[in-house]
This record gives sequence, C-alpha cells and structure tokens, in this order.
Amino acid sequence: MGLSRRAYAAHRKERGLVGGTDAAVRKAIASGRIDVEPDGTIDPAKADAQWAAATDRNKVRTPESIEKGVEKARATIEADEKKPITQAQVQAVEEGSAVAENMEPQGTGGLSMAKAAAADKAYSAQLKKLRLDKEKGKLIDRKLATQQVYDLARKFRDSWMQLPARKAALMAADLGCDAHAMEQALDTMIRDHLAEMGEITIDLSQPEV
Repeated sequence: MGLSRRAYAAHRKERGLVGGTDAAVRKAIASGRIDVEPDGTIDPAKADAQWAAATDRNKVRTPESIEKGVEKARATIEADEKKPITQAQVQAVEEGSAVAENMEPQGTGGLSMAKAAAADKAYSAQLKKLRLDKEKGKLIDRKLATQQVYDLARKFRDSWMQLPARKAALMAADLGCDAHAMEQALDTMIRDHLAEMGEITIDLSQPEV
C-alpha cells in the first residue's frame, strides 16, 4: 500500500522537490505524469522516478533562477530609463497621446480587437508622454507642491502675526501715539486680514481648455 495524495505531496515537499502540494499531485496524476496504484494510492519511489523522467529540467524554476530573472529585468528597466529620448520617440509619443485624447468612450458592446489595440497603444503613449514631461520639468509632484504652498502660507502668517510686536513702538514714536494702543490696533487689523486670506482655496487640478 502506497501513500495518499496528501502524504505524497508532503513527501515531495520534505525532499525539496517540485509538486509539494496536494493540487500539484492531483495535476500530475490527471496529466499522466505519475501513475497511481490499483488501490488508488501512490508508490513514492515509482512516482518520483516518473515525475523526474517527465519533467523538463530546463523549465523548473528554482529560487536562484527566479532571483536572477528579477535582477535581469530590473537591470533592463534601469538601462531603458537611462537611454536618451530621440526626436522620433517624442513625435511618436505626441501622436499617440493625440489619439488617446480624441478616442470616444465605448458603449456596452465593448471594444473591437482593432480598437482595443489602438487604446492600448494610446495608453502606452500617454505613459511615455508623462515620463517625457517629467524629464523636461513640466510636471511637479502634487503632494510636494501642496506641502510647499502650505509651508509658505504658514511662514507668511507667522511673519505678519509678529509684526505688531516688532514695529508698533517705532510707528507709535513716529506718530506720537501710545505704543500699546498702536500694537493692539495693528494686531486686530492683521488678524482680520489673515482670516479673510484663510478663506482662499487653492485648486491644483488642470484647468479645462
């Protein structure tokens, strides 16, 4: 009597062999890669030999081969990003982007193969255009821009709030009035003005043409 499918999967997993799951063993049986005994169990030695004989070792992906593949893909992407953009590429991107912007929304019937291919090409062109605009300095980081505007507004507010304490005495001396009263008047006026300025909102979305 041999092993059950689950036990055979555990057997392969313990030995570091591919097919160490119940689903993989079921698939191997269904595809004829390994045979089961008349009683429905699996002879581990026999099945291991059948599995090894039926497996194309060149297609077995080990952790090392996967890691090498990832590294190769990463190197290819980095090399591609460093390549200079040619005038022909710029023109192709601009043409593809124009196609994408002029494409009409599709109905519930879906896209034809030709239109789907055109949409995919146009979408790729838009992505390339974004990369091109970024390299040309035409694009900015929305989050960074919002934060910088906020920081600038806060510095602007703090500077004005400090003005009465710094300038009231000098202004009072020039005008011949009470310094404390001058500071209070300036403080009230500046606070009211800043409250009005605080109602201004900033919209970073692209305006419609």
